[in-house]
Amino acid sequence: MTPSPTKELMNAPTISRRPREEFAEKGVIIREVDDGVRCEQCKTECPGFAAHDWRKTCQSCKCPREAHAIYQQQTTSVHERLGFKVVSPADSGVEPRDLGYTWVPAGVRASSRVNRYFEQLPEEKVPRLGSEGARWREQQIAYQLPKQDLSLEHCRHLEVQHEASFEDFVTARNEIALDIAYIKDAPYDEHCAQCENEISAGDLVVAAPKFVESVMWHPKCFTCSTCNELLVDLTYCVHDDKVYCERHYAEMLKPRCTGCDELIFSGEYTKAMDKDWHSGHFCCWQCDESLTGQRYVIRDDHPYCIKCYENVFANTCEECNKIIGIDSKDLSYKDKHWHEACFLCFKCNLNLVDKQFGAKADKIYCGNCYDAQFASRCDGCGEVFRAGTKKMEYKTRQWHENCFCCCVCKMAIGTKSFIPREQEIYCAGCYEEKFATRCIKCNKVITSGGVTYKNEPWHRECFTCTHCNITLAGQRFTSRDEKPYCAECFGELFAKRCTSCVKPITGIGGTRFISFEDRHWHHDCFVCASCKASLVGRGFITDGPDILCPDCAKQKLM
Repeated sequence: MTPSPTKELMNAPTISRRPREEFAEKGVIIREVDDGVRCEQCKTECPGFAAHDWRKTCQSCKCPREAHAIYQQQTTSVHERLGFKVVSPADSGVEPRDLGYTWVPAGVRASSRVNRYFEQLPEEKVPRLGSEGARWREQQIAYQLPKQDLSLEHCRHLEVQHEASFEDFVTARNEIALDIAYIKDAPYDEHCAQCENEISAGDLVVAAPKFVESVMWHPKCFTCSTCNELLVDLTYCVHDDKVYCERHYAEMLKPRCTGCDELIFSGEYTKAMDKDWHSGHFCCWQCDESLTGQRYVIRDDHPYCIKCYENVFANTCEECNKIIGIDSKDLSYKDKHWHEACFLCFKCNLNLVDKQFGAKADKIYCGNCYDAQFASRCDGCGEVFRAGTKKMEYKTRQWHENCFCCCVCKMAIGTKSFIPREQEIYCAGCYEEKFATRCIKCNKVITSGGVTYKNEPWHRECFTCTHCNITLAGQRFTSRDEKPYCAECFGELFAKRCTSCVKPITGIGGTRFISFEDRHWHHDCFVCASCKASLVGRGFITDGPDILCPDCAKQKLM
């Protein structure tokens, strides 16, 4: 349906089709410029675009035509490509390049509205002059609006008897489905036809004349329902109340040849690889020979005849140096390939298919021949390592898996931890049992923090006073009868006692003492009982249990 007239709609361009003859009279070039620029996918590998007889790809590199920079000399006009003619004066006021773009929405003269529109699009798709967005637009024009869908003169593979069907298809599409949308300010609140999010009154939106006035899109949401790409230059087709680019609209109604990219109007065509082809276009990707009724191989989503596939992709047998064809089994080992019948032992010519084998110096050997010439021997049992058997290695030694075991308990170690000692291998338990240091008191293994006393190991917590069991690690202690005692217990139990203070004379820390007959004194306690003067180094006189200096002794006698 066509919307009822509004101010915005009146300012939008009205369009009509120009006859093809008018283009010829005015000298308008509709076809793209094939100027031989190299492929942007292959980079330096492609010398430049070379047109193929019928394929849509480059004859040099086989990449798609649109992958080549073939539009930089051309200002592409969608109106001219479609055969549309702008008749509204409202469209005559803006030159896109004056605003820095290769295209702007038709009928919009204010640069502020143009910028407002492009601000809502992804930056990489804004067609600024010389930008990636301009390049994207040119590619999408070629992809979304294939020229062979638009005009009979660009159909190279349409049979004469089907030209009328093509013209009918074009006429019906142009009248019913194909049109160019425009932008406007939303007159009221609505929801986007694509994302269903809210559109507020005054928002800049896209409107399409093939839909009723209330149907609107956010600018970034006006995309093809099949490829989800922005509809280039707002050009769309409508089908079942959805918008499509012209390419995907056409493909819903007609099959498209995968080879030449033209629509197929003939009732007879080829279906292969889940794609449609003109009968003569289902060909080998390499040599273009028809594959209809022939065997073919698919590689990288392209069909190849048997000969080309084998010449380009098949491997060469290491033994006979001949191609391993698709009908032969390809056996491979370390980037080398063999025919099944050529996969033989280098020494005895035994076929090695489904057998264990060994390799040495780019040669393959059966198990027996490999063992006889190259196999090393187990350090445990002395037998050779058969081809395919697991080998356990440590430094310069090697064992069979079952031979790599503890020399004490004979249990296989496998991937568990082990401890080597001299030429023997021990599991952790047996090594600990045999060699680990044990506490002289509790007989348990000392793992860390032990002490040594009289050349014997002790746990720190086990090295205690023999009498009171207080730990002696880090403390002063002495011994009696080969047993350790703390200073306090030793003094209480074994030390001499001072005749004066009656406290033990331990001698720990260098304490000096004086002995006379069967009596003993601390150095500081050996004093005159009367005047308390030290008698160390002086003469003294005993007076019963007391000792006196000579002066005090005289006074006592007087």
